[in-house]
Amino acid sequence: MNNKKNIVSRRNFISSSAALALGTTLVGPNIFGRNRLLNSPFPNSKIKGVQIGVITYSFRSMPDQSAEATLQYVLESGINAIELMGDPAESFAGKPKSSLDRRTLWGLMRSKREGTITAADEKKLKEMQKAMDVYNEKVATWRSQVSMDKFKELKKMYNDAGVTIYAFKPNAFGKDNTDEEINYGFKAAKALGASHVTLEHPSDDEHTKKLGEMAAKHGIYVAYHGHTQQTPTFWDTALEQSKYNALNLDLGHFVAAGNEAPLDIIADKHDHILSMHIKDRQTPAHGQGNVVWGEGDTPLVEALQMMRDNGYSFPATIELEYDIPEGSDAITEVKNCLAYAKEALEG
Repeated sequence: MNNKKNIVSRRNFISSSAALALGTTLVGPNIFGRNRLLNSPFPNSKIKGVQIGVITYSFRSMPDQSAEATLQYVLESGINAIELMGDPAESFAGKPKSSLDRRTLWGLMRSKREGTITAADEKKLKEMQKAMDVYNEKVATWRSQVSMDKFKELKKMYNDAGVTIYAFKPNAFGKDNTDEEINYGFKAAKALGASHVTLEHPSDDEHTKKLGEMAAKHGIYVAYHGHTQQTPTFWDTALEQSKYNALNLDLGHFVAAGNEAPLDIIADKHDHILSMHIKDRQTPAHGQGNVVWGEGDTPLVEALQMMRDNGYSFPATIELEYDIPEGSDAITEVKNCLAYAKEALEG
């Protein structure tokens, strides 16, 4: 399976990216800057009826991870709707600070997940996880007591700048989290204006049943994310357990898992997809790499056009995971991905 015949060419990708970048850089240094190119007060990444969003994890390489800086990155990228990671929002709300280097931890966890971790890094990961356990106890106490006022304030700040939050992803829904933390996560999502929370699928039927039941009480959906363990039936049990259980499909990981006909999962499950991560990955036969959009095997163009042509309303969420080229940065690369999506949808 390869979408080479239908992809936006690399040459067109770069040229359209440059054109889009010209517009979005006019947002300016202030988070409430205005895009004057189209005389529009806000960025608009809803294209031909398809909402293109971004998960703020895409900006993890940027130096400032505050809520204010994250909003600026989103605006400069030309995006108007997001899946918000937990840290920017929780830091804004006063979460206890940690001395752990999260980027290092995430990198080690990713290497572990992909089976590429070294023995030395495995030891380092275990040490960092022990320190994280101690810190997580402090966070659990904070979550059980925190007011929702700061989350409402953050929502207003983002909305006033033209950015809506459709999903929230705090590390609060795992099997090791307390019920108080889980309830907190749903309440915070509602305060932020999100329709759903996202989390890694726990591969535990009892836990997905519990989360679905708790979600129903809050009126907030739970959308489960997957990596290369995704299959066409991966979510079926959770979907049967509760109408509040749903999909946070990752199309790139689905392809890298070796699933055939990846567009079928969108067609078959579209009523249960609340958001879909888009990235370009290769099939197992080609190395499973995360690559610049248009260079892999993920049918991004066809998927986006399917959403457009069928009126699917769930957002397509840019997740920047390929290596950032030298001389570039996360904002520039998210702009490039948005430009790719724009050309696909307008083609």
